[in-house]
Amino acid sequence: MAAVRFLLNGKPASEDAAPPTMTVLDWLRTRAHLTGTKEGCAEGDCGACTIVLGREVDGSVRYRAVNSCLMMLPQIDNCAVLTVEGLAGTDGALHPVQQALVDADATQCGFCTPGFVMAMFAFHHGGEPADDAVIHDALAGNLCRCTGYRSIVEACRRIARGPADRFAAEATATARALGALPPCPDYCAGAQVFLTPRSLDALYDAMAQAPDAILLAGGTDLGLRVSKDREVLPTVISLAAVAELRRIKASDDAIELGGGVTYTEILPYVEKHFPSFGALVRRIGSRQIRNLGTIAGNLATASPIGDTLPCLIALGATVTLKSRAGERTLPVETFITGYRKTALAAGEIIASIRIPLLPAGQKFSVYKLSKRFDQDISTVIAAFRLERQADGKVRALRAAYGGMAARALRAASLETAVIGRPWTPAWLADVDSLLARDFTPMSDHRGGGAYRLRAAAGLLRRFQLETSLAAPMRVEAL
Repeated sequence: MAAVRFLLNGKPASEDAAPPTMTVLDWLRTRAHLTGTKEGCAEGDCGACTIVLGREVDGSVRYRAVNSCLMMLPQIDNCAVLTVEGLAGTDGALHPVQQALVDADATQCGFCTPGFVMAMFAFHHGGEPADDAVIHDALAGNLCRCTGYRSIVEACRRIARGPADRFAAEATATARALGALPPCPDYCAGAQVFLTPRSLDALYDAMAQAPDAILLAGGTDLGLRVSKDREVLPTVISLAAVAELRRIKASDDAIELGGGVTYTEILPYVEKHFPSFGALVRRIGSRQIRNLGTIAGNLATASPIGDTLPCLIALGATVTLKSRAGERTLPVETFITGYRKTALAAGEIIASIRIPLLPAGQKFSVYKLSKRFDQDISTVIAAFRLERQADGKVRALRAAYGGMAARALRAASLETAVIGRPWTPAWLADVDSLLARDFTPMSDHRGGGAYRLRAAAGLLRRFQLETSLAAPMRVEAL
């Protein structure tokens, strides 16, 4: 039977008996007895369980922070796993990140500190500047309830872009050690199976072998079933190692991303072409979440409050579905067929998503309303794409909303009514009644139906204002 093999704090480690749906957090605490990594929320919000994974990239090692509570054990196969216990030197000397926290008096009660240490370690190795916005983004996935973040931010500022540490010096040797580890394509324990195919053909074989298996992309949604609900999943097929699903292709008219591409990997492309979409991706989840989660996974879950879905619909994105029988391409808005339902047929996978770039003169923005700014579920999300005529009147508007119906939808009545209108506040006076024709939103603990309608109208008015200013500006910056 194949074993999961990895480096644990620099030393070879393996596991061949633990259940495949045991979380990495549970394995670290109960099997490896590394209890510095803590469980706070078990759903990827608090960051207390943060560890760092190193993967071989071009002969070196790339380190990224992840939530160990959301990862299943076989997901660390062929990785260098670092926990807070592994950072200090063999002589006991603290790592520069740990020393900075001590020097800045930023340790506080200590429960959340290991998670902060690991998030800061990943930042330390990212070569990013000591810019406040970057530091806040790096720390957004870690919650401290003892006091403010001033001292933690100061510690993070001290270790930006160095100093170099022993992990940088050992990067080539670590990469060689990772390359020598045999991959684990099929991990079994008891009646549970975890398959990790490395090509589309191998994926199709695995799906044929286990037609009822659960497909796992990043696991930031599916992982909750094992971390919170403690489900015992019989068979899981991971998509993370399928080479054909990890590609990004940028052309003059579109971005095409494979079904296994993470938010972190696509973020530079999205920020370049759709800045507000990029800002949204940063709010969807912390770096720990973005390093695992995928847009394809967000699409496959078909949640009515899936943040990327209104963006994809407003931009006219398409999804290519593949199976051994062939492939087909659908608009994203028809791929989603109902509440958490899609057009995926048996044996099909999301192979790629194509996002057209904006033609000259078109404007696009997305807005998210939630109770908390970072990493919170949307109450309403709205994405708009506008094209105007030479005289300033509306040629076309695509307005897609989430949180307003059982699935993300376009506001058909609104889109039809504004064609030919001047793009001015006076001509949006009836937007509330137009949206009421298209949506009858539910009321829940995130917001009432009436609030959602008012908010949806307000977001369109905000878009009108922002696209009518002499200089580009987000209203929230005022």
